[in-house]
Amino acid sequence: MIKRSIIAIIVSTTILLIGCTFQKNMTFKQNFLRWAYPAISFGSRLTKTNAESLVKDKLIEPSIPVYDIPVTLNDGSAITLDQFKGKKILIVNTASDCGYTGQYEGLQKLHEQLKDKLVIIGFPANNFKEQEKGSDAEIAAFCKKNYGVDFLLAQKADVIKGDKQHLLFQWLTDPAKNGWNDKAPGWNFSKYLISENGQLMGYFASAVEPNTIADLIK
Repeated sequence: MIKRSIIAIIVSTTILLIGCTFQKNMTFKQNFLRWAYPAISFGSRLTKTNAESLVKDKLIEPSIPVYDIPVTLNDGSAITLDQFKGKKILIVNTASDCGYTGQYEGLQKLHEQLKDKLVIIGFPANNFKEQEKGSDAEIAAFCKKNYGVDFLLAQKADVIKGDKQHLLFQWLTDPAKNGWNDKAPGWNFSKYLISENGQLMGYFASAVEPNTIADLIK
């Protein structure tokens, strides 16, 4: 009886804590994933799931300049990456209903800490289990309200290899263009780091925490 009472208290307390931390403007799934993210992250690192990192020791000059590639931002404005010459660029494919969505918080912190040296661009994509069904406006509102995101968000795009793959992700995943990497996003929150001179520095799978990349930003 005592054990059952203790278990009941623990379960009730857990439910209460979850309820207190739920955001009204998030779905139940989004709230649960946000609450569960530390456990998901720990489990991924423990099992080495989605935890691959590929870092190029000697940078290779790409055959096609990344700076010429156009990017349409979430608000419909068009840019090219040449305006970020002299800074490193971190490209991340994102989603709102993913177990790794909690990384928005880490990305925002990285942006705030290193914005003089680093530009972050999130690319919302619905390629993995349809975990990003929202419109561009809905995605922007979700990121701002729940994670305080003010780094750049691109227009929703396809990031996996195929006819519809965004031009930037074609460059990131084709060694004939970037010089060495053929690793496409394996899941949401895959990350690609580009040097201040437009060379691809590394690929980081979904479970790699944003703060671990900070050591590469000098």
